[in-house]
Amino acid sequence: MSIALYIHIPFCLRKCQYCDFYSIPVESQDIDGFIQALRRELGLYAAQLPEEKRRLQSVYLGGGTPTCLSTRNLACLLDDCRQRFDWLPEAEVTIEANPGTLDQAKLEYLLAAGVNRLSLGVQTFDDRLLRNIGRIHSAEQAIEAYEMASQAGFANINLDLMYGLPGQTLADWESTVKLALEMAPAHLSAYSLKIEPGTPFGERYARGELCLPDEDEEAAMYKIIIDQAVNHGYVHYEISNFARPGREARHNLTYWLNQEYLGVGPAAHSYVGGVRWANLADLDAYRATLASGLLPIAERETITPELERAETMFLGLRLLRGVSRSEWWQRFGLTLEEAYPTVIPRLLAQGLLSDHGDRLALTRRGLFIANDVFAAFLP
Repeated sequence: MSIALYIHIPFCLRKCQYCDFYSIPVESQDIDGFIQALRRELGLYAAQLPEEKRRLQSVYLGGGTPTCLSTRNLACLLDDCRQRFDWLPEAEVTIEANPGTLDQAKLEYLLAAGVNRLSLGVQTFDDRLLRNIGRIHSAEQAIEAYEMASQAGFANINLDLMYGLPGQTLADWESTVKLALEMAPAHLSAYSLKIEPGTPFGERYARGELCLPDEDEEAAMYKIIIDQAVNHGYVHYEISNFARPGREARHNLTYWLNQEYLGVGPAAHSYVGGVRWANLADLDAYRATLASGLLPIAERETITPELERAETMFLGLRLLRGVSRSEWWQRFGLTLEEAYPTVIPRLLAQGLLSDHGDRLALTRRGLFIANDVFAAFLP
């Protein structure tokens, strides 16, 4: 058995207007001290976890902006992680990157260090919209970063895109999708903007200062990326994700299949052995706790069988292939209909789920109101 490892790097050059992840400006931070704290946390888990849960099927460096760290810092972190955990030969190793933080030397180093998947936070190829959402890069830099990564030898590159942005039109989105598909990356992610409380956009939205596309426009944007990506040979395998055959994001599949993962770094989450926990979302408290020899856990929850079933159901339905009846039986020892005797027939009758024999999956109509479908399975 193996698990997935997520490493949260909480630094960025400047926080985006929409971001509610734990991140802080990298300027004037003690990066070496943070790396030492991360290494302590990795060491504690390496000493406590059983051998089979120290085997890694995937490693994901997210943030924040991991690539705002120096190659020296990244080298120290990756080397330490390799020493403490057993990376499977086929392990997928991903790093998130802001196009404005990359150069040829850093990309070549990352590839040599074992990173084999790059996720570029492009969001849009419209400079006006990039400025509006607080990104530090330009459309030209995004294209250059992709070209540099390809030249460095990265064959598995994801472009992260966003729609439903303030002031974004259907034409704007069509232009971004067209350019992204012309670049022909191995993988595309396309997420609609979510307005989160406590963010600059959340505050502006509460004051009525954000001009957002309406629901029909946002649905039309979603339809554009689905139709265009599929027409260009991508597999629409998850609600917001599209891949060349065989290039699905294996680390993220761990989450969608509700399997075990370990998270390190401030605000990182873990799910191991039927228990879910979250780290302290404060860098100073995170470092101080580790310096005292303790894990920096802020909260912990034991997952009940009922909640595990519900999460396995609605996370699995994010995948276009749906939820397997046979895999469900092997995991829980009961049928889908025994677990949800009224919910499943109702969703089938409403045309939101389709029955494919061994699998239940969202219909095309269900894709557009997926959150309503998911809510039906919550205990």
